[in-house]
Amino acid sequence: MKKAYLALADGKVFEGNHFGAEGEVDAEIVFNTSMSGYQEVLTDPSYYGQMVLMTYPLIGNYGINSQDFESEQPHLSGFIIKELSSVASNWRAQETLESFLKRFGIIGIQGIDTRALTRRIREKGSQQAVISTVNQDPTELVRKAKKSLGLVGRDSVKQVTCHKPYEWEEGEWKILNGKTVLSKNVEKKYFVVAYDFGIKRNILRKLREAGCRVRVVPASTPAEKVLALKPDGVFLSNGPGDPEGVPYAIKNVRFLLGKIPIFGICLGHQILSLALNGNTFKLRFGHHGGNQPVMDIPSGKVEITSQNHGFAVEEDSIGSSAEITAINLNDNTIEGICHKEWPVFSVQYHPEASPGPQDSSHLFHKFTQLMKVGV
Repeated sequence: MKKAYLALADGKVFEGNHFGAEGEVDAEIVFNTSMSGYQEVLTDPSYYGQMVLMTYPLIGNYGINSQDFESEQPHLSGFIIKELSSVASNWRAQETLESFLKRFGIIGIQGIDTRALTRRIREKGSQQAVISTVNQDPTELVRKAKKSLGLVGRDSVKQVTCHKPYEWEEGEWKILNGKTVLSKNVEKKYFVVAYDFGIKRNILRKLREAGCRVRVVPASTPAEKVLALKPDGVFLSNGPGDPEGVPYAIKNVRFLLGKIPIFGICLGHQILSLALNGNTFKLRFGHHGGNQPVMDIPSGKVEITSQNHGFAVEEDSIGSSAEITAINLNDNTIEGICHKEWPVFSVQYHPEASPGPQDSSHLFHKFTQLMKVGV
């Protein structure tokens, strides 16, 4: 197998074996603790500008299928694993992980000590890195990693948002007579306009399953145009990078406040918080995986959640008009807020899962109940 090298900005270099596409790429490196769901991770637009390290040691064993994409294509820069499965065995599999990465030009590296790399990121924090199959000079690779641009202040959303509005019709996948089928005949009680900051398809499926007609619009769509569509509610999606890098989104959400029910997830949660005059900061190594415990403060209930973010909302910045509704039990960071007067709320985690537990899927019905009442 051809050699590949992973160089970190802190000077550490790992030697492994190449799989997927060949070449060289630089990006921020983060680790994901999910034991399965690598296909959803690969196609999640929130990973734009990052290379992902999977902590689970064997990846690729159930292959790739066209039904579980969270967007049209992978958006991450590189993929790092301990071992690539030599067999893709699943009744839904249509191709192997390696052929998928080759098809979309994503560089992969395997055969490195992923436990040691994960511990290094935990100790030193997320950092820029380079994966190369064409350069075997460790000094040069480290130099390139140090010069690589980070995510802070950049508008990553413009790279993943849709170019024009579209209607979403698909409901959730269901297994029927040994086959996976989409539910399409769901009653449409509410009309939702969803801002696409890098939206995952399972969010759209959950909204449809909750009884919503969904129209997705580009991230830069003026708030006035959204209101002109006369929706029952506005959804703020997940997405990549620094929320402060999308000031136009913050401005639009601020205009919508008090005029219409709003629900935000992940980046949408951060943008909403900034629109409410809060502040955000970059986490040391972020939350990426399907095992994050979150406590709902009003009820005291704990849910295990799927998460994927590198930024969080500063607790002290939440003003008197909003209140904190959920916290992360690992590090006490904010996981949810709501407005005290308006039908507006958001969560930092992913209630749509995909991959991960579905403890929090009830939040989509909470949104429909807010739309039922209105402003």
